[in-house]
Amino acid sequence: MPSQSPASESPPAAPPNPLSPWRTVVFGLQHVLVMYTGCIAVPLVFGAALGLDKTTIATLVNADLLVAGVVTIVQAVGVGKLLGARMPVVAGASFTAVNPMILIGQEYGLSAVYGAMIAAGIFGLLIAVPFARLLRFFPPIVRGAAITMIGLSLIGNAVTMVFGDRSPDGARLGLAVGVIVVIVALMRYGRGILAQSAVLVALVLGTLAAAGMSMTDFGGVGSAGWLGLPDPFVFGAPQFPIAGIASMCLVMLVIYAESTAYLLSISETTGQPAGRAQLARGLAADGASALLAGFLTSFPDTIFAQNVSLVRITGVVSRAVTAVAGVFLVVLGLVPKMGEVVASLPGPVIGAVSLVMFATVAGVGIATIAQAELARNDNLLIVSLAMGVGMIPIVAPQIYAELPSAAKIVLGGAITSTVLVAFVLNLIFNHLTVPRALRRTPPSSAAPQPKPEIEEVPA
Repeated sequence: MPSQSPASESPPAAPPNPLSPWRTVVFGLQHVLVMYTGCIAVPLVFGAALGLDKTTIATLVNADLLVAGVVTIVQAVGVGKLLGARMPVVAGASFTAVNPMILIGQEYGLSAVYGAMIAAGIFGLLIAVPFARLLRFFPPIVRGAAITMIGLSLIGNAVTMVFGDRSPDGARLGLAVGVIVVIVALMRYGRGILAQSAVLVALVLGTLAAAGMSMTDFGGVGSAGWLGLPDPFVFGAPQFPIAGIASMCLVMLVIYAESTAYLLSISETTGQPAGRAQLARGLAADGASALLAGFLTSFPDTIFAQNVSLVRITGVVSRAVTAVAGVFLVVLGLVPKMGEVVASLPGPVIGAVSLVMFATVAGVGIATIAQAELARNDNLLIVSLAMGVGMIPIVAPQIYAELPSAAKIVLGGAITSTVLVAFVLNLIFNHLTVPRALRRTPPSSAAPQPKPEIEEVPA
């Protein structure tokens, strides 16, 4: 039987054991709690960098959650043959876009940020199908390096969540270690839903322990409103500076590279190979998120790393679960009071959970790299250089301080530099030249003939 071509489309598989409604809701809530802090961190960082007041930042957070929820539902359910990968993935605001948005805002103003985002969203929709045709340029060695670096680069954020702006102290460290121990214990010794909801159980127990240690503050819940509708163009009519548009279009390409790696990783977890059309629909949903975010004053979305790892470690591959997560996010975006409850979860607990998730992301990337033929020095060099260059912005960010803004966008980010180096080196070694191993292989006509089998005669 002929093998299935990369361009062929296979229907998404239903989970082997359909989940009951209450389990679907519980697992959907678990997805939201895992990604919530990372999602709202983007508007918080962006707002602080540009000196926005708390009310404006709160508006950005609500719009951010609403767009993330809509895109998550689209990715799970799909919109005909246009949008949505129909995979169990959760979308959220991309950290890749933060620095470029800050630079555009400082140079041209906030209205230019969202004008450039609208243009980048249109660009993303136009290139989704052509980009999906580049699948052969993203073998395991390239996407594995990208996924590994995403996980490693985010671990610092998890540590920051644990300790906040304080110096390390024993109580916060002990609470974080306790949360990790609960997750490990439930994953190792738990059965059924107890093991699958290990992260949710650890969050609840960790929050209760934090309350007993006076580490919780839910005071903001009472003052939060019950309904918060999105307000389009908060910063005025959008503007479209050429430099800003170019920067955001480059960001869209990086987001597509990240999402491609995650969609392929999820397809391996579910056992359903992703065809080009399916990848194109998933990428188009990311492009649509930037377009929608430009109108609602939000942020472009990408597939969230920690939720990919959550699917991996729990084995829950139901698209209904992530669709429910999307509904939760929409509700949180429209009901600020509920969002405030989740935002008030203690930092050590969220940070500990995030550490497990981000480390698992790095592990998934390593497992993806292992699928490549690392005995070949070419592949070993590709992944080694890509990871080495990607670590530079983490260990020595000052090196890029004096570079022009456009160069900082590409080289100053661990993820972007890793993807760029891995992509270019893979192109040089595996596409622009014939691999040395193939050059050494003699032509088929000159291949030595196998020796005839000699029948053994029993004594």
